[in-house]
Amino acid sequence: MPKKSFHLYFPQKLIKEPLMYLAARDNNLLLNIRRAKITAEAGEATVELEGDLKNIEKAEKLLRDKGVKVESVLGDIVEG
Repeated sequence: MPKKSFHLYFPQKLIKEPLMYLAARDNNLLLNIRRAKITAEAGEATVELEGDLKNIEKAEKLLRDKGVKVESVLGDIVEG
């Protein structure tokens, strides 16, 4: 199954919203949170999404449309 990795940056107004969960659930994807840091001002996470490539793209669009800054990660997150 295809996998894509992303760095996600959440503004303060979105840090309490379950957007990663909803993006994965609504698109039948496996979500793997590799790293996350949440403060009162903002949040950031590095995640892998696994599943159908079209569904991964839909999840990425959903996050962007909600106001999350999404950056693709090249290469393997674990190996660097």
